Amino acid sequence: MTEPFGTRLRRAMDERGPLCVGVDPHASLLAEWGLDDDVAGLERFSRTVVEAVADRVAVLKPQSAFFERFGSRGVAVLEKSVAEARAAGALVVMDAKRGDIGSTMAAYAESFLHRDAPLFSDALTVSPYLGYGSLKPAVDMAREHGAGLFVLALTSNPEGAEVQHAVRGDGRGVGATMLAHLAAENAGEEPLGSFGAVVGATLGDLSSYDLEIGGPLLAPGIGAQGATPADLPGVFGRAVRNVVPNVSRGVLRHGPDAGALRASAERFAEEIRAAVAAV
Repeated sequence: MTEPFGTRLRRAMDERGPLCVGVDPHASLLAEWGLDDDVAGLERFSRTVVEAVADRVAVLKPQSAFFERFGSRGVAVLEKSVAEARAAGALVVMDAKRGDIGSTMAAYAESFLHRDAPLFSDALTVSPYLGYGSLKPAVDMAREHGAGLFVLALTSNPEGAEVQHAVRGDGRGVGATMLAHLAAENAGEEPLGSFGAVVGATLGDLSSYDLEIGGPLLAPGIGAQGATPADLPGVFGRAVRNVVPNVSRGVLRHGPDAGALRASAERFAEEIRAAVAAV
Protein backbone atom coordinates (compact mmCIF):
# COMPACT_ATOMS: atom_id res chain seq x y z
CA MET A 1 0.00 0.00 0.00
CA THR A 2 1.28 3.46 -0.93
CA GLU A 3 2.27 5.68 1.97
CA PRO A 4 0.02 8.74 2.38
CA PHE A 5 1.25 11.94 0.81
CA GLY A 6 1.61 13.63 4.20
CA THR A 7 3.96 10.92 5.44
CA ARG A 8 6.09 11.10 2.32
CA LEU A 9 6.14 14.91 2.40
CA ARG A 10 7.22 15.04 6.06
CA ARG A 11 10.10 12.69 5.30
CA ALA A 12 11.16 14.64 2.20
CA MET A 13 11.09 17.94 4.09
CA ASP A 14 13.14 16.51 6.95
CA GLU A 15 15.70 14.93 4.64
CA ARG A 16 15.96 17.52 1.87
CA GLY A 17 14.77 20.71 3.53
CA PRO A 18 11.33 22.34 3.26
CA LEU A 19 11.55 23.89 -0.20
CA CYS A 20 9.22 23.73 -3.18
CA VAL A 21 10.63 24.96 -6.49
CA GLY A 22 8.01 26.18 -8.95
CA VAL A 23 8.44 25.20 -12.57
CA ASP A 24 6.90 28.16 -14.40
CA PRO A 25 8.09 28.30 -18.02
CA HIS A 26 6.37 31.52 -19.03
CA ALA A 27 7.41 33.31 -22.20
CA SER A 28 9.55 36.01 -20.57
CA LEU A 29 11.55 33.46 -18.59
CA LEU A 30 12.16 31.33 -21.67
CA ALA A 31 13.48 34.48 -23.36
CA GLU A 32 15.77 35.22 -20.39
CA TRP A 33 17.22 31.74 -20.82
CA GLY A 34 17.79 32.39 -24.53
CA LEU A 35 15.11 29.88 -25.50
CA ASP A 36 12.37 30.19 -28.09
CA ASP A 37 8.77 30.36 -26.92
CA ASP A 38 7.88 27.02 -28.45
CA VAL A 39 7.69 23.35 -27.48
CA ALA A 40 11.42 22.86 -27.98
CA GLY A 41 12.16 25.75 -25.61
CA LEU A 42 9.62 24.43 -23.12
CA GLU A 43 11.19 20.97 -23.17
CA ARG A 44 14.73 22.32 -22.77
CA PHE A 45 13.66 24.52 -19.86
CA SER A 46 11.78 21.78 -18.03
CA ARG A 47 14.47 19.17 -18.54
CA THR A 48 17.14 21.55 -17.23
CA VAL A 49 15.19 22.38 -14.07
CA VAL A 50 14.36 18.74 -13.33
CA GLU A 51 17.93 17.55 -13.92
CA ALA A 52 19.34 20.38 -11.79
CA VAL A 53 17.18 20.14 -8.67
CA ALA A 54 14.79 17.15 -8.60
CA ASP A 55 17.35 14.95 -6.86
CA ARG A 56 17.78 17.39 -3.96
CA VAL A 57 14.64 19.44 -3.26
CA ALA A 58 11.57 18.13 -1.46
CA VAL A 59 8.97 19.34 -3.95
CA LEU A 60 8.68 20.52 -7.54
CA LYS A 61 5.52 22.39 -8.54
CA PRO A 62 4.92 22.66 -12.28
CA GLN A 63 2.33 25.25 -13.30
CA SER A 64 0.13 23.33 -15.70
CA ALA A 65 -1.03 26.39 -17.65
CA PHE A 66 2.42 27.14 -19.01
CA PHE A 67 2.51 23.66 -20.54
CA GLU A 68 -1.12 23.53 -21.65
CA ARG A 69 -0.72 26.65 -23.77
CA PHE A 70 1.28 24.57 -26.25
CA GLY A 71 -1.51 22.03 -26.65
CA SER A 72 -1.00 18.28 -26.66
CA ARG A 73 2.76 18.56 -27.25
CA GLY A 74 3.11 20.81 -24.22
CA VAL A 75 1.10 18.39 -22.07
CA ALA A 76 3.41 15.60 -23.28
CA VAL A 77 6.38 17.61 -21.98
CA LEU A 78 4.56 18.03 -18.67
CA GLU A 79 3.93 14.28 -18.41
CA LYS A 80 7.61 13.55 -18.99
CA SER A 81 8.73 16.21 -16.53
CA VAL A 82 6.45 14.87 -13.79
CA ALA A 83 7.65 11.31 -14.30
CA GLU A 84 11.34 12.30 -14.33
CA ALA A 85 11.01 14.53 -11.27
CA ARG A 86 9.33 11.77 -9.28
CA ALA A 87 11.93 9.24 -10.45
CA ALA A 88 14.64 11.56 -9.09
CA GLY A 89 12.99 11.57 -5.67
CA ALA A 90 11.13 14.89 -5.67
CA LEU A 91 7.44 15.00 -4.80
CA VAL A 92 5.40 16.72 -7.50
CA VAL A 93 2.59 19.13 -6.70
CA MET A 94 0.62 19.85 -9.86
CA ASP A 95 -0.41 23.49 -9.78
CA ALA A 96 -3.62 23.32 -11.79
CA LYS A 97 -6.09 24.90 -9.31
CA ARG A 98 -8.93 22.70 -10.47
CA GLY A 99 -12.40 23.17 -9.02
CA ASP A 100 -15.80 21.97 -10.22
CA ILE A 101 -18.71 19.80 -9.13
CA GLY A 102 -19.81 16.21 -9.42
CA SER A 103 -18.56 14.11 -12.32
CA THR A 104 -16.40 16.96 -13.64
CA MET A 105 -14.49 17.24 -10.38
CA ALA A 106 -14.17 13.46 -10.38
CA ALA A 107 -12.65 13.62 -13.87
CA TYR A 108 -10.15 16.26 -12.78
CA ALA A 109 -9.25 14.09 -9.80
CA GLU A 110 -8.76 11.06 -12.01
CA SER A 111 -6.53 13.07 -14.35
CA PHE A 112 -4.04 14.03 -11.65
CA LEU A 113 -4.57 11.81 -8.60
CA HIS A 114 -5.22 8.31 -9.98
CA ARG A 115 -2.00 6.34 -9.77
CA ASP A 116 -2.37 5.02 -13.33
CA ALA A 117 -2.99 8.43 -14.91
CA PRO A 118 -0.29 9.80 -17.24
CA LEU A 119 -0.23 13.04 -15.22
CA PHE A 120 -0.34 11.40 -11.78
CA SER A 121 1.14 13.80 -9.26
CA ASP A 122 1.79 13.47 -5.55
CA ALA A 123 -0.61 16.35 -4.88
CA LEU A 124 -2.84 18.80 -6.71
CA THR A 125 -3.83 22.40 -6.03
CA VAL A 126 -7.61 22.85 -5.98
CA SER A 127 -10.10 25.68 -5.60
CA PRO A 128 -12.91 25.20 -3.03
CA TYR A 129 -15.00 28.19 -4.04
CA LEU A 130 -17.87 26.16 -5.37
CA GLY A 131 -18.15 25.01 -1.77
CA TYR A 132 -15.71 22.81 0.10
CA GLY A 133 -17.99 19.81 -0.40
CA SER A 134 -17.46 20.06 -4.16
CA LEU A 135 -13.92 18.77 -3.56
CA LYS A 136 -15.11 15.41 -2.22
CA PRO A 137 -14.27 13.45 -5.39
CA ALA A 138 -10.70 14.76 -5.21
CA VAL A 139 -10.46 14.08 -1.47
CA ASP A 140 -11.65 10.51 -2.01
CA MET A 141 -9.30 9.88 -4.95
CA ALA A 142 -6.36 11.33 -3.04
CA ARG A 143 -7.02 9.07 -0.07
CA GLU A 144 -7.36 6.01 -2.31
CA HIS A 145 -4.09 6.61 -4.16
CA GLY A 146 -1.87 8.05 -1.44
CA ALA A 147 -1.94 11.55 -2.93
CA GLY A 148 -2.71 14.94 -1.41
CA LEU A 149 -4.45 18.25 -2.04
CA PHE A 150 -3.52 21.87 -1.47
CA VAL A 151 -6.69 23.92 -1.10
CA LEU A 152 -6.68 27.65 -1.83
CA ALA A 153 -7.37 29.25 1.54
CA LEU A 154 -5.50 32.55 2.06
CA THR A 155 -3.77 33.40 -1.19
CA SER A 156 -1.28 36.20 -1.69
CA ASN A 157 -3.03 37.92 -4.63
CA PRO A 158 -4.92 41.07 -3.58
CA GLU A 159 -8.09 40.00 -5.40
CA GLY A 160 -8.41 36.91 -3.23
CA ALA A 161 -9.42 38.95 -0.18
CA GLU A 162 -12.93 39.73 -1.49
CA VAL A 163 -13.78 36.03 -1.27
CA GLN A 164 -11.38 34.60 1.30
CA HIS A 165 -11.84 37.38 3.87
CA ALA A 166 -15.62 37.52 3.47
CA VAL A 167 -17.51 36.73 6.69
CA ARG A 168 -20.21 34.09 6.77
CA GLY A 169 -23.48 34.37 8.62
CA ASP A 170 -21.98 32.53 11.59
CA GLY A 171 -19.24 35.16 11.90
CA ARG A 172 -16.44 32.95 10.59
CA GLY A 173 -14.38 34.10 7.61
CA VAL A 174 -14.41 32.03 4.42
CA GLY A 175 -10.65 31.42 4.50
CA ALA A 176 -10.85 30.34 8.13
CA THR A 177 -13.67 27.97 7.21
CA MET A 178 -11.47 26.27 4.61
CA LEU A 179 -8.72 25.83 7.19
CA ALA A 180 -11.23 24.24 9.59
CA HIS A 181 -12.39 21.79 6.90
CA LEU A 182 -8.78 20.76 6.30
CA ALA A 183 -8.12 20.29 10.01
CA ALA A 184 -11.06 17.88 10.07
CA GLU A 185 -9.68 15.96 7.06
CA ASN A 186 -6.31 15.56 8.79
CA ALA A 187 -7.60 14.63 12.25
CA GLY A 188 -5.58 11.77 13.71
CA GLU A 189 -3.07 11.61 10.85
CA GLU A 190 0.58 11.33 11.86
CA PRO A 191 3.17 12.67 11.33
CA LEU A 192 1.43 14.97 8.82
CA GLY A 193 -1.93 14.88 7.11
CA SER A 194 -2.23 14.86 3.33
CA PHE A 195 -4.66 17.76 2.95
CA GLY A 196 -2.96 21.13 2.96
CA ALA A 197 -3.78 24.77 2.41
CA VAL A 198 -2.28 27.42 0.16
CA VAL A 199 -1.39 30.36 2.39
CA GLY A 200 0.66 33.28 1.08
CA ALA A 201 3.98 34.06 2.71
CA THR A 202 3.43 37.76 1.92
CA LEU A 203 0.33 38.17 4.11
CA GLY A 204 2.03 39.30 7.30
CA ASP A 205 0.92 38.26 10.78
CA LEU A 206 -1.71 35.52 10.49
CA SER A 207 -2.00 34.84 14.21
CA SER A 208 -5.76 35.44 14.04
CA TYR A 209 -6.09 32.25 11.97
CA ASP A 210 -5.66 28.71 13.22
CA LEU A 211 -2.99 27.48 10.81
CA GLU A 212 -2.30 24.30 12.75
CA ILE A 213 -4.46 22.14 10.52
CA GLY A 214 -2.45 18.94 10.92
CA GLY A 215 -1.38 19.18 7.29
CA PRO A 216 1.09 21.15 5.16
CA LEU A 217 0.87 24.81 4.21
CA LEU A 218 2.06 25.61 0.69
CA ALA A 219 3.39 29.16 0.90
CA PRO A 220 3.99 31.10 -2.32
CA GLY A 221 5.64 34.50 -2.22
CA ILE A 222 9.28 33.83 -1.31
CA GLY A 223 11.73 35.60 -3.58
CA ALA A 224 10.39 37.71 -6.42
CA GLN A 225 7.11 38.52 -4.61
CA GLY A 226 9.02 40.05 -1.72
CA ALA A 227 8.90 37.60 1.18
CA THR A 228 12.09 36.08 2.58
CA PRO A 229 12.77 32.88 4.54
CA ALA A 230 13.32 35.01 7.63
CA ASP A 231 9.71 36.24 7.38
CA LEU A 232 8.21 32.77 7.73
CA PRO A 233 8.08 32.49 11.55
CA GLY A 234 6.36 35.87 11.84
CA VAL A 235 3.70 34.87 9.32
CA PHE A 236 3.06 31.26 10.33
CA GLY A 237 3.99 31.12 14.00
CA ARG A 238 4.00 27.64 15.51
CA ALA A 239 2.73 26.14 12.24
CA VAL A 240 5.95 27.09 10.47
CA ARG A 241 7.36 23.56 10.76
CA ASN A 242 4.67 22.37 8.36
CA VAL A 243 5.20 25.16 5.84
CA VAL A 244 6.42 24.31 2.33
CA PRO A 245 7.67 27.64 0.95
CA ASN A 246 7.48 27.93 -2.82
CA VAL A 247 10.21 29.74 -4.74
CA SER A 248 9.89 30.08 -8.50
CA ARG A 249 11.64 33.00 -10.16
CA GLY A 250 14.09 33.34 -7.26
CA VAL A 251 15.59 30.02 -8.39
CA LEU A 252 14.67 29.94 -12.08
CA ARG A 253 16.29 33.29 -12.91
CA HIS A 254 19.66 31.60 -12.42
CA GLY A 255 19.13 29.33 -15.43
CA PRO A 256 19.99 27.95 -17.85
CA ASP A 257 23.16 27.16 -15.87
CA ALA A 258 22.29 23.95 -14.02
CA GLY A 259 24.96 24.55 -11.39
CA ALA A 260 23.58 28.01 -10.63
CA LEU A 261 20.03 26.66 -10.39
CA ARG A 262 21.22 23.97 -8.01
CA ALA A 263 23.18 26.40 -5.86
CA SER A 264 20.24 28.80 -5.61
CA ALA A 265 17.84 26.03 -4.57
CA GLU A 266 20.27 24.75 -1.96
CA ARG A 267 20.75 28.27 -0.59
CA PHE A 268 17.00 28.84 -0.24
CA ALA A 269 16.54 25.42 1.36
CA GLU A 270 19.23 26.14 3.94
CA GLU A 271 17.86 29.61 4.74
CA ILE A 272 14.38 28.17 5.19
CA ARG A 273 15.67 25.35 7.36
CA ALA A 274 17.51 27.87 9.56
CA ALA A 275 14.44 30.10 9.89
CA VAL A 276 12.26 27.15 10.93
CA ALA A 277 14.86 25.81 13.37
CA ALA A 278 14.99 29.19 15.13
CA VAL A 279 11.34 28.93 16.23
